[in-house]
Amino acid sequence: MPSPETLEQRVARIVESTPVHDIHTHLYDPGFGSLLLWGIDELLVYHYLVSEAFRQMDRPFDQFWSASRSEQAEFVWQALFIDHSPVSEACRGVLTTLQAFGLDARKQDLPTLRTWFAAQQPGEFVERVLQLAHVQSICMTNSPFDDEERAFWETRPSRDSRFQAALRIDPLLLAWPESAARLRSWGYAVGNEPSAGTADEVRRFLADWTRRIRSRFCMVSLPPSFAYPAANDTTWLLDQAVLPHCREFGQPLALMLGVKRAVNPQLRMAGDGVGRSDLTALQNLCASHPDNRFLATCLARENQHELVVHARKFRNLHPFGCWWFTNTPQLITEITTMRLELLGTSFTPQHSDARVLDQLIYKWRHSRAVLTGCLTEKYAALAVAGWTVTEAEITRDVAELMGGAFDRFCGLPAQL
Repeated sequence: MPSPETLEQRVARIVESTPVHDIHTHLYDPGFGSLLLWGIDELLVYHYLVSEAFRQMDRPFDQFWSASRSEQAEFVWQALFIDHSPVSEACRGVLTTLQAFGLDARKQDLPTLRTWFAAQQPGEFVERVLQLAHVQSICMTNSPFDDEERAFWETRPSRDSRFQAALRIDPLLLAWPESAARLRSWGYAVGNEPSAGTADEVRRFLADWTRRIRSRFCMVSLPPSFAYPAANDTTWLLDQAVLPHCREFGQPLALMLGVKRAVNPQLRMAGDGVGRSDLTALQNLCASHPDNRFLATCLARENQHELVVHARKFRNLHPFGCWWFTNTPQLITEITTMRLELLGTSFTPQHSDARVLDQLIYKWRHSRAVLTGCLTEKYAALAVAGWTVTEAEITRDVAELMGGAFDRFCGLPAQL
């Protein structure tokens, strides 16, 4: 007779069997062709690994960047998987992904791995990855200010409904004079100085792109220096254009706080850093705009407690995810536990932030393991207090944390 299922085994089974809505990635709908990255070389030249590899090799920056994509991948493979044990989370992620495909990384044979990936059919590969990661839907990051991506949208490609859009507006809020010139070139009658007419045209631009890409929310990545309110273009655009647009379309504004751009330009995309944000700005936004909803995630560990406290005070604020420098098991455990203890299940513990399709596998396998541990601990503590959770309750809670709370906070997708 089999042994009774332990609490941890029950939680693990439910967490593993619950499909997830991945609310923030840098992936693209398969219809966007080469913009959707996948395969072993893309896994190896992911910027998490590139910055780590430069710590282990003496190769000049220029020599690395002038090399072909496959040569760069070989440099990273040699530095992180051959010359040193791949103990970092980013390296372990590559191994978890290869293992899920039934590939033996211990053979340390990069050409054989490339041969296997080259034999995959893109459409079938997408299906396989989503199945292995147990991901039911993906939210992309979509910027009309990216010329390559914009060209795809203007052709109105056929869409895979599992890949949902989010309208990214960093240049609009952080580089207004330059963005104003671009908007004028696209037929929007904006001026460099604040005016009612310019605000109306910015809202028209946002509405046009919201409808074109059928986005679920607007989003912006902000530096640690972000302040609100302030006597600058960013505050004016938020108050007069972006937040009115979000209210009109019933959509949240997602704020990704704490990125320091290009602290080491020689690393290119891998050269961004982190800084502690002043979350008074977030508090002021939530208090000044109670009819707007805000999604928020912070890059700095030092901001995590304050973010959760703000969420306790403002029901129009929804914390989400542990990304980039906080995407390690130790910090995900710490942050998720704190959120559970202060917010219950009214948050979204994780998003993959995947830039390469294959990463969905490891990011969700690793995150599911952490979530299982956090929930098991909390349910065990409830049992000590006289409350034994049922299977139905665990199933409900996990569904909330894997996208249900996010969907409820955002509301139904607009019919665009």
